[in-house]
Amino acid sequence: MAKSVIQGKHYRITVLTNQLVRMEYSQTGVFENRLTQTVINRTFEAVDVSVSETETQVQIHTPTIDLFYEKEKEFNEYTVSVDVRFETGYTHHWRYGDTEWNLKGTTRTLDGANGEIPLEDGIMSRNGITIMDDSTTFAINDENQPVPRLGSETDCYLFAYGHNYVQALKDFYQLTGQTPLLPRYALGNWWSRYWKYSEDSYLTLIEKFNKEKVPLSVSVIDMDWHLTEVPERFGNGWTGYTWDKKLFPNPNRFMKSLHDRGLAITLNVHPADGIRAFEEAYPRVAKRLNLNQEAEEPARFDLSDDTFRMSYFEDVHHPMEEDGVDFWWIDWQQGTKSEVAGLDPLWQLNHYHFLDQKNRKHDPLILSRYAGPGSHRYPIGFSGDTIISWESLDFQPYMTATASNIGYTWWSHDIGGHMSGYKDEELSLRWLQFGVFSPINRLHSSSSAFTSKEPWEYEPTIAGIMKDYLRFRHALLPYLYTANVNTHEQGEPLMQPMYYRYPELDASYQTRNQYFFGSELLVAPITQPMDRQTELGKVQVFLPQGDWFDLFRNCRYEGDTTITMYRSLKDIPVLAKAGAIIPLDAHPEQTKASELPTTIRWEIFPGSSNQYELIEDNGTQRCITRIQLDNEMQKLTIDTQGDVTMLPSERQHEFHLRVTDEVLIGGDAIFTKYDKQRKEQIILINQPEGEQIVTLTGFAYSKTQTSEQAVFDLLKRANIENELKDHFWDQYQNEKSKTKRFNLLSQLSSRELSQALFECEYTDQRTDY
Repeated sequence: MAKSVIQGKHYRITVLTNQLVRMEYSQTGVFENRLTQTVINRTFEAVDVSVSETETQVQIHTPTIDLFYEKEKEFNEYTVSVDVRFETGYTHHWRYGDTEWNLKGTTRTLDGANGEIPLEDGIMSRNGITIMDDSTTFAINDENQPVPRLGSETDCYLFAYGHNYVQALKDFYQLTGQTPLLPRYALGNWWSRYWKYSEDSYLTLIEKFNKEKVPLSVSVIDMDWHLTEVPERFGNGWTGYTWDKKLFPNPNRFMKSLHDRGLAITLNVHPADGIRAFEEAYPRVAKRLNLNQEAEEPARFDLSDDTFRMSYFEDVHHPMEEDGVDFWWIDWQQGTKSEVAGLDPLWQLNHYHFLDQKNRKHDPLILSRYAGPGSHRYPIGFSGDTIISWESLDFQPYMTATASNIGYTWWSHDIGGHMSGYKDEELSLRWLQFGVFSPINRLHSSSSAFTSKEPWEYEPTIAGIMKDYLRFRHALLPYLYTANVNTHEQGEPLMQPMYYRYPELDASYQTRNQYFFGSELLVAPITQPMDRQTELGKVQVFLPQGDWFDLFRNCRYEGDTTITMYRSLKDIPVLAKAGAIIPLDAHPEQTKASELPTTIRWEIFPGSSNQYELIEDNGTQRCITRIQLDNEMQKLTIDTQGDVTMLPSERQHEFHLRVTDEVLIGGDAIFTKYDKQRKEQIILINQPEGEQIVTLTGFAYSKTQTSEQAVFDLLKRANIENELKDHFWDQYQNEKSKTKRFNLLSQLSSRELSQALFECEYTDQRTDY
């Protein structure tokens, strides 16, 4: 095996994998060996590398790349070039600094954004090669503290993975650290509002959610929990750590009431003004820092100061955590300057808060803005204060999925938008629907009395749909938690751009707002207003080859096409490929987010064999329930491994098979029935002791054309002349030829209506199952 470190007087090139190379240039000849804010591991398996040199050039070869460098010269487009070989056999020639085809990463914040904003670069490129620059980060010492670098004016990492984006991300995580496992409650519905609540008004609100059977998992108390009206000599009231007793006379009682309802608690903090003399914690802080209490000398915010940092956590935050605060919303908006030149205070806050919780053996979690590559180690990301507009919504699915290109998988948006904008109940609903199929579903709004997001404040139809979606988010918790474990252990993001799985298809790069959501689902949120004539929203959806089933409707699509899908307010396209297996909580309104469901509802789709492993744990024990669907042999196998005593004692599994006709069930099922209207075969099984097998004779779907009912329903909804409807419907019913029906569609006066009916009609694009 040839050496993997190639070094000269001013350069050092380290081949970490066959596709990942560290390149350093130093005028002084001193190189940085320590870890950095971004990179915390450089140990990989041995590589297959060969090196050839002349007096002026070094050539480095692996099975994937050929790197050419003009020795001892600074890195630029003239001194560094690389040939990268794709798995398809194609070779691309790249020169240093070329980022034209970079697929982008994410951004620090969406504060004030009204639509699309520029994104920073990620580690993936459509031309197969890109660079992550780590030159300006601080080194990390043995105490896990940032310290100035030594040497290496240029320190960058060459990612040359071609279109193997999944492997690029896995190696990125090995280089920069795994994403932590989120506590289960973080995956449910969050209630957040910038509002001056009191203990009574907040608990009344939570009881209203309970009465409406809308489950919540996290209570976010924005800044008005603390004193905000402070004496003028102390400045403004944005920073604060003392409960406002006029609003919350007994904070411990208040937080216990929330915990008793199954809610985790996070408090908003703006730490920029440090600890001032009016704070309850000030005497403790002043004593530790030797401040002049009589003069009300403040403790200036400076996390670079070891003593202040110790006081910040031990004297201020820890006592409040012991009273009931589960984690902190760090609302830093004061820029990138700190007491140490070049050291981002936001990164310090994220790093030290997370480290503090980890050291205290709490479930480490924060809510804070993104502070550059490596920030995935400090979830969850708060994307900032967006404008309420369709433009803002339209950007968020793309922005969220694309963030996976820099490993940042747990964005939390202000669902519904934060401020300004305008009232639009359709927009609020579509935003919520995206939120349910996004990493974190945190409803939020500004202090305006007109932007609140309580679902019952909307007109009844919208309100009912919102409640259903919020319940469905909690039904998804078994699926979401399994994806959470896979993100942490396997480096597989919950949200993935289409090109992760179909990198050679142009359509994967063109449908920006479409993404995979976990291993089984494809989601295409509707982010544009509905057409007022059809009263339908629409979105272009790329369906790769194969059969795709709509999770919310009894329809199936044949893939290898891009189609405009139309949906009423109650639906967005959420598609499962043939063979998909999806676990849900059968009774989400009855299960606290931190609890395991009594009944798992499995959605099973025919057409292909598949296996799914449901992962459940309680912090110390783990159970894996493996469902195997053998489509050819027509059988379903269920097997649970691990300590089953951690599962609910009355655990049952309820299988819902999406089929055209009734299935003959045999084997270990204790109950089965066929729901003809919903086209579902329902099977009930008790928690197995060992492996159980259910036979599924006739488990299939037909190729039959859609029913006329769907066409009638769409036509009835359309805002066009009744005479035109009657004329079209009479002709449509009497005509069975596909070609002549197509001609009928093309004659409609509305192109939008014609397209919607076309999507509803043809078997090459849509069929009932």
